[in-house]
Amino acid sequence: MLIHEKGPFIRGSILLVSFLILFCVLLTPVMHDEHGTPVTGLQYADNVFNELSKGSSYFIPGVRETIKSVEKLNVNVSVRLKKPELGETAVLVFQKAGLQASFADGKLSYQGNLGTLLASATDDADRLYHNDADSVSQKYGGTDALKVARAWWYALSPSIKELQKQSLIAEAQVVDQVIRRAIEPGNNFFSVTAVKVADHIWLMSGMLIFYVIYTLWYGFSIFELFEGIGLAMTKSKVKQEG
Repeated sequence: MLIHEKGPFIRGSILLVSFLILFCVLLTPVMHDEHGTPVTGLQYADNVFNELSKGSSYFIPGVRETIKSVEKLNVNVSVRLKKPELGETAVLVFQKAGLQASFADGKLSYQGNLGTLLASATDDADRLYHNDADSVSQKYGGTDALKVARAWWYALSPSIKELQKQSLIAEAQVVDQVIRRAIEPGNNFFSVTAVKVADHIWLMSGMLIFYVIYTLWYGFSIFELFEGIGLAMTKSKVKQEG
């Protein structure tokens, strides 16, 4: 018979079945977000951690200080865009920043002050971070704000290598800082409400404790089931030589 010990097998079965029932509940939209939209337990937890993450990801004041190191530098750069459909938008945002820009044959070429360019990109990222897409869109004649953010990312990312080729290593690092600490957070956290961990310490603690308990729950159910069918791990006896 497959079952060697009924006690552990029954306990394991109860634990596993209850684990699966709760898992199904977590996949059911029985909760609501701050807007009243039905969400699953997993979506609710994901939203909470996104909000907490956004609350600790505002680096733009530091980015503005970094940009000051290149505010007197003029550059002449030509890069190939991985998303050529963003070429016209890239020209628009670069020209709005006061630079000369053109797009042809998949390549974006621009000349002008690097500090002014990065400051404009950071301003747009700051507005998106604070969920103000309308002002970004109005700035560029009604262009979708997230499309503007993508244009900044796809235009500035290849510019890093191009600046490095021109021996502008420190300047390329400034561009990288603007991308990683301004443009990406602004785009990724757009529409998310920023909250501080200190203001939700009990909720976060409860969710982490639940995660640990739920993981152990599954582990013990498998352990008990295996013991019930005779697959429990035991320490092997040391063979005595006569």
